Amino acid sequence: MSVKTKLRAPSTVLVLLALCLLVSVFAISGGEYQMTPWQVLKVLFGQGEGIENMVIWQWRMPRAVAALLFGAALALSGAVFQSLTRNPLGSPDIIGFSTGAYTGALITLTVLGGGFVATSLGALTGGLLTALLVYLLAWRNGTAGFRLILVGIGISSVLASFNHFLVLRAELDVAMAAAVWGAGTLNGLTWQSVTPVGILVVLVSALLLASSSQLRMLQLGDDLCRALGMRVERTKLLLVVLAVFLVAAVTSLAGPIAFVALVAPQIAGRLAGSAGLQLVPTALVGALLLASSDLLAQRLFAPVQLPVGVVTVCFGGLYLIYLLNRRTTKV
Repeated sequence: MSVKTKLRAPSTVLVLLALCLLVSVFAISGGEYQMTPWQVLKVLFGQGEGIENMVIWQWRMPRAVAALLFGAALALSGAVFQSLTRNPLGSPDIIGFSTGAYTGALITLTVLGGGFVATSLGALTGGLLTALLVYLLAWRNGTAGFRLILVGIGISSVLASFNHFLVLRAELDVAMAAAVWGAGTLNGLTWQSVTPVGILVVLVSALLLASSSQLRMLQLGDDLCRALGMRVERTKLLLVVLAVFLVAAVTSLAGPIAFVALVAPQIAGRLAGSAGLQLVPTALVGALLLASSDLLAQRLFAPVQLPVGVVTVCFGGLYLIYLLNRRTTKV
């Protein structure tokens, strides 16, 4: 059994990598300028022609790369919060951090009239302030997971109402853009916008992966971690900040994409055959989920392209119903 478990994790990673590549190739091949997957692979290996190179590398590749990076970032963030709260509902979109990042971006966009950089900073500030507020309100000589979730849901409801107010008070063109962006969309992304956010996501994700041992220790319980010399609350706060950075970075560019952070860690744990924390499979499952959802968003009603958040909400809502029903049945 031990040997089987050890072999299952690497094979799961390889299969997920292959599926991510496959879905990305199919996503890149579609559009007004139709290409076969074989043509896409030829271009990726440097054997394409002029128009094919431009279509793939300049028009479609930024969106495909963003789907993979952003899906992995959301999944890692969800894994951190579910681990810290010890609850499968402990996801940044459930406990309000995604909503807070969206609030910060909306204030910058609708009130201050900021551009891309200002909106990104607003999303980051909003996410961090929301996390700080939830953390302080949930503090009772420590942060219990269930209390953190309840406080986060309450703060998320308040911020969601405030977000609707901001959209209703904005000018028509700004409100329409904010509403579409608020659904979570990867439409119209370019290398100029994806590159800085992608670099930030990669760096923060690397820091989280490097902190995986501390995250695993925290799953053993706060008392045991303190006995082993860990500064529990300080470590938790650092992990929360890193996870919120990931959510805010994605939200600043693509809007609040729901349910990827909730679903990916659960699926990764089942695929890896382990109840413990699996950050690498979790990141790959998140990348695959968002890339697949974006493929459906592009193809379901072509040539009209849906916001990818519409697709993730549909699948994520079904999973949430299943999860709540399962936990209610156990009770």
